[in-house]
Amino acid sequence: MNTDVLAGVLIPFAGTALGSGCVFLLRNDLGAKIQKALTGFAAGVMVAASVWSLIIPSMEQSAHLGKMSFLPAVAGFWLGILFLLLLDTVIPHLHLNSEKAEGPRAKLKKTTMMVLAVTLHNIPEGMAVGVVYAGLVSGNTSITSGGALALALGIAIQNFPEGAIISMPLHAEGKSKVRSFADGVLSGAVEPVGAVLTILAAGLIVPAMPYLLSFAAGAMIYVVVEELIPEMSSGEHSNIGVIMFALGFTLMMALDVALG
Repeated sequence: MNTDVLAGVLIPFAGTALGSGCVFLLRNDLGAKIQKALTGFAAGVMVAASVWSLIIPSMEQSAHLGKMSFLPAVAGFWLGILFLLLLDTVIPHLHLNSEKAEGPRAKLKKTTMMVLAVTLHNIPEGMAVGVVYAGLVSGNTSITSGGALALALGIAIQNFPEGAIISMPLHAEGKSKVRSFADGVLSGAVEPVGAVLTILAAGLIVPAMPYLLSFAAGAMIYVVVEELIPEMSSGEHSNIGVIMFALGFTLMMALDVALG
């Protein structure tokens, strides 16, 4: 694995770690408006990444199917949705600002289930980076180093607020700053691990690349619709989340086009 690929895999994880480090710099918990803004921004980045970095390349790689080139993208997208639905059902987790845990009943601490919730939605992000870099390593001509870097940077940018959103509430719940930081970093560790495993399996992945790209997109969209949009829209000041969603979307779109 060359240094460019390794850097691309670690960039999103660095975003989570830096965001988690906010617990050492900020004295109080994040306010509701800031949480809505950061959540909306993250959602916008994920939706744009799903479209420009995953679904469009998926259909481009199926161009030989002519008018049916959408089929692999549709199939992979639905598999991604169903995969996250399965994980959402079998893993106990607690979303931010929610009092009722989801998934099977488990005697876990509230803070542990909050970390599991973030870890759960980091899985598709790690898969997305891994699939794109696996395509780059294999010499797939439709995936450029700039496009892969744009995806890694976009996910890192939206991981920064995610890191802060998990570490700050954990500290507010009573955990030390060091433990809160460590839990925030740990929640993002699944991304580089998943990405590296995907890249190592590049030889097996390349034939199914159109399906896997859209699979990652479906998984990311599931997270956005099931978790992020409800969080940014609940209660007052939902317009803040919408504006930040648009900002995140346009930033990721610009990154993908400019670097791709």
